[in-house]
Amino acid sequence: MSKESASFAIGIDLGTTHCALSYVELDLSEGEEVAQHVLEVPQSVAPAQIESRALLPSFLYLPHPGELAPGALALPWSESPPQCVGELARALGSKTPIRLVSSAKSWLCHPGVDRRAPILPAGLPPDASDVPRISPLQASIQYLEHLRDAWNTKHPEAPIEEQDVVITVPASFDPAARELTAEAAREAGLGGAVLLEEPQSALYSWIQRTHGKWREQVKVGDVILVVDLGGGTTDFSLIAVLQREGNLELHRVAVGDHILLGGDNMDLALAHTVRVKLEAEGHSLDAWQVQALTHACRGAKEQLLGESPAADSVAIVVPSRGSKLIGGSLRTELTRAEVERVLVEGFFPVVDSKARPMGRARGALTQIGLPFAQDPGVTRHLAAFLGKQIAATEALEGFRASAPDATFIHPTAVLFNGGVLKSPVLASRIVEVLNAWLQKDGAPRARVLEGADLDLAVARGAAYYAYVRRGRGVRIRGGTAMSYYVGIEAAMPAVPGMEPPVSALCVAPFGMEEGTEAPPAPQELALVVGEPVQFRFFGSSVRREDEPGTLIERWQGEVEELPRIETTLTSEGRTPGDLVPVRLRASVTEVGTLSLDVIARDGERWHLELDVRDRAG
Repeated sequence: MSKESASFAIGIDLGTTHCALSYVELDLSEGEEVAQHVLEVPQSVAPAQIESRALLPSFLYLPHPGELAPGALALPWSESPPQCVGELARALGSKTPIRLVSSAKSWLCHPGVDRRAPILPAGLPPDASDVPRISPLQASIQYLEHLRDAWNTKHPEAPIEEQDVVITVPASFDPAARELTAEAAREAGLGGAVLLEEPQSALYSWIQRTHGKWREQVKVGDVILVVDLGGGTTDFSLIAVLQREGNLELHRVAVGDHILLGGDNMDLALAHTVRVKLEAEGHSLDAWQVQALTHACRGAKEQLLGESPAADSVAIVVPSRGSKLIGGSLRTELTRAEVERVLVEGFFPVVDSKARPMGRARGALTQIGLPFAQDPGVTRHLAAFLGKQIAATEALEGFRASAPDATFIHPTAVLFNGGVLKSPVLASRIVEVLNAWLQKDGAPRARVLEGADLDLAVARGAAYYAYVRRGRGVRIRGGTAMSYYVGIEAAMPAVPGMEPPVSALCVAPFGMEEGTEAPPAPQELALVVGEPVQFRFFGSSVRREDEPGTLIERWQGEVEELPRIETTLTSEGRTPGDLVPVRLRASVTEVGTLSLDVIARDGERWHLELDVRDRAG
């Protein structure tokens, strides 16, 4: 809920590569234009040197004792912070990568690891026992704490704890990752913060930046494709333009899968290119140097593919392990032509609209790491998303069903978001490929919605959304991006080698708004109490008509399984293994996570949330 005493609406982009904070003053006069501000965040840029910048790099450096002089990391609010966050952390980590925590946001949504366990920095060698470790959750907390302290230092009269705060997450974040983000906000003292999907936030920013003229650029029947390509993920969303009671409305109608594919992958690809060049010259790089090379390539990429690059090449320096002398380092260069070839052809290939991401046979054993997408082709992932969502708007008033010969849903406009797409070369390739698909299907070309600030759009949009939640401005309707289901095991005699079949019972329909409760599913079920059990959850982004109580026995790719909950539900006066007649009722919290109440006939309740992995219900 909005805080009545708040003076500011604050938006925080908790990004994979950068964080940012934007804000809007709430005490506006009637008709006064919303003014957006960006907090310049104080951070160490060199030992004992502080600068305030709009972006806080999402990097955390864990220095060894004595590495830095006393006071080298001093900040306006702390003389001796335990770690280094921001620009200096990134710079130090490029030289000593085993002490650098990066991509914490990607790890925060990794279901295959304990995200509360100290597993970062990732991939530490056996001889790095002196390097401290932290969890992805703790890293996220530290970024938020840095932003909190920066705000409170500049606005002591309006502590951030008392303001309306919105934090953004990828649209494809599952409920577990959303709840972990909300937990990080609570631990950082931002209790009551609301979550917002990043593509929606980017669109909110675009709406606000048009100064009320957005209705002149879109029309009823438009389908806006939001392509959000950041440091760690690729997100696709579809937003439809409808008319209700004479007013244009925006409805988010589809969200893509969680694709761990972004700037991090591109940095690795460039590092591989440079490594091949160095090895051809007779140099051999160990794993430590490859990490340092990857960080160097990230900086070179940003220089060479910016909106107005000033150089055709950037020097790459790889330090020799243990050497503090520049003469012991390896030197080469990365050219703009190499970057464009590797990234454009490797990540944005020209493909047909029927193309789909390619898989490969995986090794039986792999290192524990992030579950990166196997296919780096962003355009193939886009084709799969648009093909899967071909019927996304058919139930909406004012929209026609797709043509019989259409191979995918036809966007009419494109909005880009994410730092990767600051490169005109990469953004143009996506438009080129998409419009070739549309032309082949006999559809009009999609236009690009201009004016987005790709570095700050998400933070700006989040602040505007916090303002909109008070009943002002334009609100994008959306709710949950999936219909949610609970697995129901069939009651049947034991059969050797055969597990009981599982049906999926809908408990929350597609598009359920935050802060609302669904009607209970009408079926009465039997709940096992007093012994370890598992709840299986499922979601579907394409079954939009299912209501609570819809039971699916066969879904053939329409439904995907979500993280399971393993727990023991206790009940006084009952014997372990007893079956209790219950009904299910779901609700969506203010932060967008799904909660499930299991209600017995006598009123006894058990409460579950999809983020529960290591905690009892």
